[in-house]
Amino acid sequence: MSTPLTLLAELKASPGQAEELGARLQALLAPTRREAGCLGYALHRSSDDPDLFVLYENWRSRRDLDEHLATPYLLDFFAQAPRLLAQDVAMRFFSPATAAEPA
Repeated sequence: MSTPLTLLAELKASPGQAEELGARLQALLAPTRREAGCLGYALHRSSDDPDLFVLYENWRSRRDLDEHLATPYLLDFFAQAPRLLAQDVAMRFFSPATAAEPA
């Protein structure tokens, strides 16, 4: 049995690139949500820093995420990333926390 995986990806736009970055991230939503292993894929923009975006992703397994990262539309996005991003994408991975057994 595979373990579900949550990914928080923070993307900081280069100066003057926030609108294009946002549009490119929006374009990833529909095809990603159609992927078999995608349990949820949401884009957020910081209300404090309009250059900062966060993708909140839930995947059935790490394998499903790896397959997502190899899709043509993600490869195209990452090919454009050096121009669009001020820094590398910060990725934080999470797995479900299990409830502690009662004492």
